[in-house]
Amino acid sequence: MGPIRIERAYYHCKPCRHGTCPGEASLGLTADDLTPGALEIVSMAGILGGFAQAAEVVLPRMSGLRLCESTVQRMTEAVGTDVGERLNAGQTFGQATPWAWHKDAEGQTCAYLSIDATGVPQQGPHAEVTENKMATVAMIYNPVPESKDQWAKPTATRRPPWQARYLASQFGQDGLGEQARRQAAQVGIGQAQRWIALSDGGSGLEDWIRLHFDRVEAVILDFYHASEHLGDLAKACHGTGTEEAEAQHRQWAHRLKHEGGAALVEELRSLMLPARESVQAVWRTTVSYFDNQVHRMDYPTYLAKGWQIGSGPVEAACKTVVGLRLKGVGMRWRLAGSSGVLHARALFLSGLEQWTAYWTTRQKAA
Repeated sequence: MGPIRIERAYYHCKPCRHGTCPGEASLGLTADDLTPGALEIVSMAGILGGFAQAAEVVLPRMSGLRLCESTVQRMTEAVGTDVGERLNAGQTFGQATPWAWHKDAEGQTCAYLSIDATGVPQQGPHAEVTENKMATVAMIYNPVPESKDQWAKPTATRRPPWQARYLASQFGQDGLGEQARRQAAQVGIGQAQRWIALSDGGSGLEDWIRLHFDRVEAVILDFYHASEHLGDLAKACHGTGTEEAEAQHRQWAHRLKHEGGAALVEELRSLMLPARESVQAVWRTTVSYFDNQVHRMDYPTYLAKGWQIGSGPVEAACKTVVGLRLKGVGMRWRLAGSSGVLHARALFLSGLEQWTAYWTTRQKAA
């Protein structure tokens, strides 16, 4: 319909030399002359793509908003910071809506939890490159089983949608514990008969899960991380890229999946290895890793119960929540900025209803 010109009254106070537009309060305009609706659009553009692209292409073409890159960045990061502050203060967004949890092979409904970390490139106070800062991503999810009989509603004609809640922080995993519990409660985790967790062998991840979710029945070690260690040992023994190394890796991985970690540790300890120190060093590292994680490697039991054994969902979450937006070519971030974008992006990817509920809550508070 074309542009609409809106006029508003402006009042100036001579003694204090300041002016005001009372109509701005009615429109919900901020100090940056953005209405709540405009602020939502700007922040959405800022978390989905680069700030420059949002300012120069996306916003002008899709909404007619013309803002400079720095304003898009400032507004997006401020919204994300607000999301993080509200989560830290104990808020959840929207009404509690229990999920219809899917079942395992024993007919028990299952809720899944996972946590992982990935690096975010940072810049120092003078724009110099500095060490990456780790971003922790936690998630509660309801994976859809391959067997239709295990769906929450087996009579459904369409495959159920993927359901997940994401949380992200650049200040360690400890601060995510209470937030994750509140998110899990909001989706009705207490109604699931079994709680199952997956993670890699990262330091403290299993402890974090058991501390905050004490009903977890099993904290499963990601099978593919364990298999990678076996691949490294096979390469050390037989040479990288050789058929012998690939065959050995397949044999060990098959035994791990179908007989479990304890059986494989026994085999690894009885290996007749070359005397080369390079091989011995990899062997010691592998055996130590399996000794520390063997209690999480009962894969035959997990598979018999129809449980997932791969932490692919949380690894994908690290890519979608963090990597796709914050790890582009040449990107470097200040900690406050990357932290804000992470909070906003995790919220957006948790579902449109969560994103909408946040803006409704924010508007009511204003």
